[in-house]
Amino acid sequence: MAKMEVKTSLLDNMIGVGDMVLLEPLSEESFISNLKQRFDHNEIYTYIGSVVISINPYRLLPIYTPEKVEEYRNRNFYELRPHIYALSDEAYRSLRDQDKDQCILITGESGAGKTEASKLVMSYVAAVCGKGAEVNQVKEQLLQSNPVLEAFGNAKTVRNDNSSRFGKYMDIEFDFKGDPLGGVISNYLLEKSRVVKQPRGERNFHIFYQILSGASEDLLNKLKLERDFSRYNYLSLDSAKVNGVDDAANFRTVRNAMQIVGFMDHETQSVFEVVAAVLKLGNIEFKPESRVNGLDESKIKDKNELKEICELTGIDQSVLERAFSFRTVEAKQERVSTTLNVAQAYYARDALAKNLYSRLFSWLVTRINESIKAQMSVRKKVMGVLDIYGFEIFEDNSFEQFIINYCNEKLQQIFIELTLKEEQEEYIREGIEWTHIDYFNNAIICDLIENNQNGILAMLDEECLRPGAVTDDTFLEKLNQVCATHQHFESRMSKCSRFLNDTSLPHCCFRIQHYAGKVMYQVEGFVDKNNDLLYRDLSQAMWKANHSLIKSLFPEGNPAKINLKRPPTAGSQFKASVATLMKNLQTKNPNYIRCIKPNDKKAAHIFNEALVCHQVRYLGLLENVRVRRAGYAFRQPYEPCLERYKMLCKQTWPHWRGPARAGVEVLFNELEIPEEEYSLGRSKIFIRNPRTLFKLEDLRKQRLEDLATLIQKIYRGWKCRTHFLLLKRSQVVIAAWYRRYTQQKKYQKTKSSAIVVQSYIRGWKARKLLRELKHQKRCQEAVTTIAAYWHGAQARRELKRLKEEARRKHAVAVIWAYWLGLKVRREYRKFFRANAGRKIYEFILQKIMQKYFLEMKNKLPSLSPVDKNWPARPYLFLDSTHKELKRIFHLWRCKKYRDQFTDQKKLVYEEKLEASELFKDKKALYPASVGQPFQGAYLEINKNPKYKKLKDAVEEKIIIAEVVSKINRANGKCTSRIFLLTKNNVLLADQKSGNIKSEVPLGDVAKVSMSSQNDGFFAVHLKEGSGAAGKGDFLFSSDHLIEMATKLYRTTLSQTKQKLNIEISDEFLVQFKQDKVCVKFVRSNQKNGNVATCKRKNNRLLEVAVP
Repeated sequence: MAKMEVKTSLLDNMIGVGDMVLLEPLSEESFISNLKQRFDHNEIYTYIGSVVISINPYRLLPIYTPEKVEEYRNRNFYELRPHIYALSDEAYRSLRDQDKDQCILITGESGAGKTEASKLVMSYVAAVCGKGAEVNQVKEQLLQSNPVLEAFGNAKTVRNDNSSRFGKYMDIEFDFKGDPLGGVISNYLLEKSRVVKQPRGERNFHIFYQILSGASEDLLNKLKLERDFSRYNYLSLDSAKVNGVDDAANFRTVRNAMQIVGFMDHETQSVFEVVAAVLKLGNIEFKPESRVNGLDESKIKDKNELKEICELTGIDQSVLERAFSFRTVEAKQERVSTTLNVAQAYYARDALAKNLYSRLFSWLVTRINESIKAQMSVRKKVMGVLDIYGFEIFEDNSFEQFIINYCNEKLQQIFIELTLKEEQEEYIREGIEWTHIDYFNNAIICDLIENNQNGILAMLDEECLRPGAVTDDTFLEKLNQVCATHQHFESRMSKCSRFLNDTSLPHCCFRIQHYAGKVMYQVEGFVDKNNDLLYRDLSQAMWKANHSLIKSLFPEGNPAKINLKRPPTAGSQFKASVATLMKNLQTKNPNYIRCIKPNDKKAAHIFNEALVCHQVRYLGLLENVRVRRAGYAFRQPYEPCLERYKMLCKQTWPHWRGPARAGVEVLFNELEIPEEEYSLGRSKIFIRNPRTLFKLEDLRKQRLEDLATLIQKIYRGWKCRTHFLLLKRSQVVIAAWYRRYTQQKKYQKTKSSAIVVQSYIRGWKARKLLRELKHQKRCQEAVTTIAAYWHGAQARRELKRLKEEARRKHAVAVIWAYWLGLKVRREYRKFFRANAGRKIYEFILQKIMQKYFLEMKNKLPSLSPVDKNWPARPYLFLDSTHKELKRIFHLWRCKKYRDQFTDQKKLVYEEKLEASELFKDKKALYPASVGQPFQGAYLEINKNPKYKKLKDAVEEKIIIAEVVSKINRANGKCTSRIFLLTKNNVLLADQKSGNIKSEVPLGDVAKVSMSSQNDGFFAVHLKEGSGAAGKGDFLFSSDHLIEMATKLYRTTLSQTKQKLNIEISDEFLVQFKQDKVCVKFVRSNQKNGNVATCKRKNNRLLEVAVP
């Protein structure tokens, strides 16, 4: 561990001086020279005690890798080389371990790298804090808030391509473990004047260029925008494109960041619509017109832009147009409306654009705070990061520079106070006697600006509120009267005679001697910029918008909440914000990062000493070093101090067994360092003069060289001894191995010789035994061979004898067979002559029939009963056989077809057969019904809940359920009825309600009448005297007439055992109550198509027109 401490100390391998407190001699030239030396060696960070100076390198350096994060994690501040990670780690560990709220103040002028420094601090804290899904989400939201705020609050300037045009203070909240819970962002003084006008070589805010470059064509059409930058007056064209900046890619990054932070899609769309409206406001132009009363007024030249703005924002075009042309002033009970001339109209337009964008930016900050705020109501630790503009001294300094420099005066004041406070607390904590430090207190400058009675801001507010003609000149006159005697205020027109002849100070300017130097301010625009006036008519017009976001940005436009009080001025608002910020910073432990810009060219490797000197002055860095060195220049805990310098004293080297403080005391006494050069605290040693520290470093360097020589001597002796012992051990090993090798070779040779002798002897013995065995075997084989030959000769003699005997027997059998054959042929010749013809005929006929049946097998028609194809007859004598086979085959395939039928299908075909017998060649409608299956239940009464009541009323099985048209007896018109046929009854029910209207037993049905034509009319005749015949017969019309008549016929036959009479005639009588009416069917050309119509001709005739 000791070696690591020595190796990585701040003082090791130091390029220049890593801590300016140790710089000797201390002067402005040596300060700048030290910064340049370190900058040339890529050392961009330097300390002033615990303050970090950061120089923008304008290029990427490999010092922000994850390995670097781990290197600085949980390390002492002075343990490694200066780095922004060291300060971030010190602040985070103090917050986590010591429960102290922290704030990191980042200052510097535009282009010095303040925004990048704040990103590095946040990324380091995000890398070293805890892990987990929720924690990672919070970290991601905190980090992704930066791209959103940069897009809307940053712009390209002549000094910086990504210059923050607002001040940002973020409080990051942590839990007791040090894991982030959320954050709160505060913004200060957005440079909203940039919206309407940019200096030469600068751009408007990034978001305008990003939308035009990166938005899709669909989004641009919705926003009513075009990609051409030159179409918009608010965008400067000379710097529209920036080298190395991809606005389209940045737009996609911003949209993704807004989604991660928590913006809803409609909120993002609303934000872009407001941005588009601001862009298009710049294109509104005015022309002068004279009224009858002689007053000048303004009119809008081209109303197309105004129309598109109103469509985007949901504002009535006439309301916005009037707001640009008139101004209404209310005082007590009076309301006066005046016209605006062209200059006033342009002022109103620009004021609306600035206010709209400024309020949108404030809404964005509020919306981001809603997303990133801590969700848990627990005690929180806070780390604040302040990224705010630095001290500004330009050729032309106006109200904005005055406000910014006032803020920096306050920050310098709190910096000095907190630095001295921190010094004093450390001296008290360590028991060191406190000596008063003289320094310049800039409270007198802060009082000059912010005093409530006669401060510059108070007089500016008083002048703005004063009735009458108020101009910048009257404000300067007032300053000359009140501040003439102030030692830090200078004006040519003041009563102080020493400035009367100062030609460097124009008459329209005043000068303030700030802590960083004198700054001359031009009073032109002070009053207008402080007023920041937006006409009430425009506020009310914005409040009337149908756009929810715009309406929420202008609550003062609500007529119900009209406040006649003048709104607070920009100066008073900023003063209150700075006071709140200072109060917040005083409650936290401060950490400082001072950012410096090395050149104005934004180029790497260029160090402009004059520019850096200017920044060093107004940042007060030399003052900071002097304050730090006013007491003790260097301090260090006892343990690292003893570990670093213990080799300088024999009593402490190589190990000190006692307390570290006693060891340091012995060490310093041994080195004879004067007591006035150091003091011993409770846990640290304090060294007053840097020369003492450098003397220690020189002694240590010399001692390290001596120790290195000693180590080299000991190492070389050890290396030689080790080498000799190695050679000696090697010689012994080699000799042992060689002796073993020679013995092994001798043994192997003897062994191989013995094996060869043994093998020859074994071979000779084996061959001798083999010869004996072969002789015995040959003797045995000779005996066997002789016996075999003998037995073979005997067998061949016997076989020859047996073959001779068999040939004699076979010859006798052959001769006998030939004789019998000759005898049979003689007898058969007589028989064949008598029966040969008949046998041939039967044989030929058999072959013909066999061929016929085989051909029929291959030519059989399909098994469909309706298939009438049959193979042609091959021979005339087979005619009757051919017909009989056709009949048998047809009967067989009909049987096969019938065997496939289910009982239900058989019933359907029986009904179809019954219908054929009843209506074939009698009813013209019949052929169309043949192909239609009889379904019966067309209404599905059991499934349809509409007919539940009807289902409950009918207990019998329903054979047919169909909606029919019942013919009215009076006029022949049709009424829909549900026709139900059960086993015993015919029922009629209302189609809508399901109530049963009529019930007729099947025994009361006398006959059914219908025409022979292609219509669906039929009459059901009831028996006279029956109970159901009171109202007369029924006349119906149905689309399923054949099916209904067939089922009625079969059901009646089944129940009554009597056939129902079905009368088919084009004219029949129907009994209607007491009258008989003739129903006559006639053919006619209908205009209604193929629908039959019924019409009552007279009391005795009902005519049905059939197409």
